[in-house]
Amino acid sequence: MTAAALAACLASCVQTADWPQYRGPNRDDVSAETGLLKKWPAGGPPLLWTYADAGVGYSGPAIVGDRLYTIGGRGDTEHLIAVDLRSGQEAWSAAVGPLFQFEGNQWSAGPSATPTVSGGLVVALGGNGDLVCVEAASGKEAWRNNLPKELDAQVNPIGGGPKNLGWGFTGSPLVDGDQLVCLPGGPKGTVAALNLKTGKLLWQSKEVQDQAAYTSPMVADIEGVRQYVVLTNQALFAVAARDGKLLWRAKRETPYGTEVINTPLLQGSFIYTTVAVNNGGCDLVQVTKEGDTFKAAIVYSNKNLSNHHGNAIRVGEHVFGYGQGRGWVCQTFLDGKNLWEEKAALGSGSVAYADGRLYCYAENDGTVAMVEAGPEGWRECGRLKIPRQTQRRKPSGKIWTPPVVAGGKLYLRDQDLLFCFDLKAR
Repeated sequence: MTAAALAACLASCVQTADWPQYRGPNRDDVSAETGLLKKWPAGGPPLLWTYADAGVGYSGPAIVGDRLYTIGGRGDTEHLIAVDLRSGQEAWSAAVGPLFQFEGNQWSAGPSATPTVSGGLVVALGGNGDLVCVEAASGKEAWRNNLPKELDAQVNPIGGGPKNLGWGFTGSPLVDGDQLVCLPGGPKGTVAALNLKTGKLLWQSKEVQDQAAYTSPMVADIEGVRQYVVLTNQALFAVAARDGKLLWRAKRETPYGTEVINTPLLQGSFIYTTVAVNNGGCDLVQVTKEGDTFKAAIVYSNKNLSNHHGNAIRVGEHVFGYGQGRGWVCQTFLDGKNLWEEKAALGSGSVAYADGRLYCYAENDGTVAMVEAGPEGWRECGRLKIPRQTQRRKPSGKIWTPPVVAGGKLYLRDQDLLFCFDLKAR
């Protein structure tokens, strides 16, 4: 093998193994991993290590190289934490801001956004809106920004929580070139772009002033125009990546009356959303362009997959996820029809995909079922249960951090506990 070929191979391997942001490389919970176990032995794959000081919160792991990054609350402070993947030991931690909590909250405490890693930097968003950028190697702070103070940021408080703060800032930042895109919400603009290296504000979407929901921004290229797609309680919309100008908006006749948590799924010009209860269900919107104008039209809207705290994923032409009242569902993306539903096998939870398999993570007891990702039905290939559950979760909270498959490993978080399992076929 030539040096150039070897370098290309190594680059490809790194790209496959890395999970640098919320929901992975494409922000969709779909891993490019291959060569994984197709069936599990009794009890599941081997546990490699447990890290037990991740703090409270629902932040997911971001993985680049030999480091895992997540955010958690320790005492009265939220911390960005780096963990060495080989040993499962902490490499460093950096303070993000005060712990998110409020009196009477029985559901959550601490951060919920996932860090974003890019260009040797890690960006973390705390529950109170503290946005911090540090060096990935050392944790040394590069810059910080407080979204409520500096951008007049607001979160929709529907479902509980203080005015303009709700259940905290949970939208995981998006890095697009030199831009860091976040969702402050509020009167100065729902979407904001900052300079990644300095934190300086580049623009804010003045035409859209919805309060932020609990979703994260997505990047899309539709009809040759780069844009950021966002879902709030009021609408699904997109702004131009260049300057934040509104491109299109699909406004709901009745705003969602519950927490809007699931980030949109994209396929070309089609955008899929799912929300639970209170006017919830799933919608597919198609975006087209006529001249210089974009238009958004609803393809279908039904109740076939109403997902609340977990997530839904698209694998090819199918959508998988847990639907309230229906159980685990396989749905066709373009027409919204359910091909199968499974209520008995596993309770509600979150899901990720890798190498032909779904990894369904139950929110009540930490059971993971590995299931064939196909339209034929629930075909289970093994299951495991996390060795122990946290003692630090709020009494009404569940296991709401989705599973991650990266570098041949399965990562499962339950608040302060982070487990690493070996998925590689030997």
